[in-house]
Amino acid sequence: MLVFLKRPVLVTAEINLNLVALMVVALLSRLWKLSYPRAVVFDEVYYGQFVSLYMKQIFFVDGSGPPLGHMLLAFGGYLGGFDGNFLWNRIGAENSLITQSRLMLLESLLIFFNLLAVLSYLKFSSCQKYSSFSVSWWVWLILTGVSCSCAVGIKYMGLFTYILLLTIASVHAWHLIGDQALSNACVFCHLLARGVALLVIPVVMYLSFFYIHLMVLYRSGPHDQIMSSAFQASLEGGLARITQGQPLEVAYGSQITLRNVLGKPVPCWLHSHKNTYPIRYENGRGSSHQQQVTCYPFKDVNNWWIVKDPGKHQLVVSNPPRPVRHGDIVQLVHGITTRFLNTHDVAAPLSPHSQEISCYIDYNISMPAQNLWRVDIVNRESHSDIWKTILSEVRFVHVNTSAVLKLSGASLPDWGYRQLEIIGEKLSKGYHQSMVWNVEEHRYGKSQEQKERELELHSPTQIDISKNLSFMARFTELQWKMLTLRSEETEHKYSSSPLEWLTLETNIAYWLHPRTSAQIHLLGNALTWSSANIATLAYVLLFFWYLLRRRRNVCDIPEDSWSLWVLAGTVCCGGWAVNYLPFFMMEKTLFLYHYLPALTFQIILLPIVLQHVSEHLCRSQLQKNIFNSLIVVWFSSVYMVYHTFSPITYGDQSLSTNELKALRWKSSWDILIRKH
Repeated sequence: MLVFLKRPVLVTAEINLNLVALMVVALLSRLWKLSYPRAVVFDEVYYGQFVSLYMKQIFFVDGSGPPLGHMLLAFGGYLGGFDGNFLWNRIGAENSLITQSRLMLLESLLIFFNLLAVLSYLKFSSCQKYSSFSVSWWVWLILTGVSCSCAVGIKYMGLFTYILLLTIASVHAWHLIGDQALSNACVFCHLLARGVALLVIPVVMYLSFFYIHLMVLYRSGPHDQIMSSAFQASLEGGLARITQGQPLEVAYGSQITLRNVLGKPVPCWLHSHKNTYPIRYENGRGSSHQQQVTCYPFKDVNNWWIVKDPGKHQLVVSNPPRPVRHGDIVQLVHGITTRFLNTHDVAAPLSPHSQEISCYIDYNISMPAQNLWRVDIVNRESHSDIWKTILSEVRFVHVNTSAVLKLSGASLPDWGYRQLEIIGEKLSKGYHQSMVWNVEEHRYGKSQEQKERELELHSPTQIDISKNLSFMARFTELQWKMLTLRSEETEHKYSSSPLEWLTLETNIAYWLHPRTSAQIHLLGNALTWSSANIATLAYVLLFFWYLLRRRRNVCDIPEDSWSLWVLAGTVCCGGWAVNYLPFFMMEKTLFLYHYLPALTFQIILLPIVLQHVSEHLCRSQLQKNIFNSLIVVWFSSVYMVYHTFSPITYGDQSLSTNELKALRWKSSWDILIRKH
């Protein structure tokens, strides 16, 4: 034992000094004066607010993408001791990659996981040749799936790189299937391993991001109203405080508020007030002059309705309560005015092809009341389902005309107080969410007297709606809201088109010092940008040149080099294409930073092309020496451009007017110059 301890322990390691030097330079360029400026810069105003909400565990919805990126930023804030108490509402009114990576934005996180996924898959492919099913083989394969799920979890744009890698993996799997040297069992194990690592694990991880997101953000927040009543009731505070202790089953005599499930253009509740429809509209059409029924986007006493049994006069819940079931016929009585919800063969005010919805006033004319409605529970599990508070999604079908109570979404004129129009639309086979309602607030009515009814309180059996809403139900709703939520798209001063990104025709002014000319811009290194474009073009031309000559059995480069050349192009050119071309089909406000993930693949292709030229196209040593000298000149030029624009990359220098004008290499660049 002592002899063993006396023996020297030798540790050997291979260190790539080029990679170490590159990492040091990258860290220095990104961490240099990182604390400056001490101000909120550009979109940090949004992401900072989200981080604050995480710290306070308050629910929010961001339509820009899944929650992983926000959670990573919040985790960084947590490690730094941030408690969420900061007002993110004051904004100071390669170089682009450096700028983006120094700020609290998501593109750098997306690029990191995109490239980690690509690296992991390439490492996995390398292990595949020599050591299938080894520890390193499994590590790189699983890390590929994990990285892909993280990229998609940060921004939906991560899906582009994920699809690219799945396509490459599918091609490789197809070749495996055709490999006669492998047994059927071995091929099956290969396919199963890839399926679990590249499909199952990413899906499970993606769900876990939302699980953590919803577990952390359990408090009511600023975006509650765009979610369903059931979702809102699952959050602490807000609607949950109102609905806690409500009766679960809607019965005859129940007092309820009805929220439209669609939630667009704004969340609203079925509403009525004493005002009537005008006798004649501005376009000359006549109305019934009945009491107006609208959809009102605020909580109000006029949102309360009473569910009445058409065969009885009482407006209270019996003992025991008689629950309303799917298919039952009811009358809906407006709680304050005690008039019945009604429709008839009169055109709606703004939707002349649909029926007007009103509360019936008896004018002693030949227009009898038509106030019977059939309860149609859309999400029922059986034909005898009971109508439930919050959980049941219900249509109201008019018995006489088969019209369905529907939110048209149009805003009424001033006579309707700009509230939203409610119409009766003829029943069709399908249904739209604008036809569906759910009970949000609910109490059992106990007083037959109108004045007492308005003041009525309740103390029913305690129920917990949140336990009835599963994680998958909340995930599905939140995911759908994220995909369909669209803020009002307005043209931004610094918005741009995908064609402008290729030649760097645009920039974004991120920050301007309130007193000096110091400023931060998202502006790429023009030489790196153009070199990346040239490298991409050179690769494509060389690829097709080699391909044509190989058809004539002329192989200019060895087979191994050709395989690497094809793989490099598939990853880099494919990565550029899938992260760039989809933006031509997007109808949204676009900015230069949307191009950065695609640009990184072009930049990675650049040294591949340079190495290929040096090894395969430079025939003599003299040619190689000249080419290497040109590369040194190119590197020096890239650094000079970086140094020239570093004042507006870091924003740490106040430049004169002439110095700022000298940085405007293109007339389309918006360099901010103060007018004194």
